[in-house]
Amino acid sequence: MKPLIALTGLALALGACTETGINTDIDGALAFQQDCAACHGADGTGEGSFGRQLVVTPPDLTRLAARNDGVFPRDYVMTVIDGFTRAEHFSAAMPSFGDGDMGPMVMTEGPEGQGTPVPLRLLELADYLESIQRD
Repeated sequence: MKPLIALTGLALALGACTETGINTDIDGALAFQQDCAACHGADGTGEGSFGRQLVVTPPDLTRLAARNDGVFPRDYVMTVIDGFTRAEHFSAAMPSFGDGDMGPMVMTEGPEGQGTPVPLRLLELADYLESIQRD
C-alpha cells in the first residue's frame, strides 16, 4: 500500500525539515546522488549518464519552480517520486520509490496546523530539489 494514497493535498509547511529536527539538505543531497543522479545528473539538470540513453529524456529538475510560475510544486514532486502521480509522458525507467522503503514516517505541519505523515526520504528529496531551483 502506498503511503501517499490516503493523503489528499499534502500541503507541507516550508519549515518541515526544521520541525523534524533532521538536516534534510544533507540527507536529501545524498539521497538524490544515490537514487536520482544516474538519470537526472549530479546537478539535477537531466544530464545523467544513464539518462542520456533513455528514450524519454529526464527533465531538468532545477527548473521545476520556473516552469510553475516561480512556485516549487512540492506536492506534485513528492507524488511523482512516490509513484502515485505519473502522466503518460513519464519514462517507464522512472522507479516508483514509494514501492520500496522510504524510511520512517515523520509528521509535517500543513498551513492549517494539521499534521501530515510523510516518509522521511521523500521529504528529504523534496527539500533538496527545492534547494537546487534556479530561474
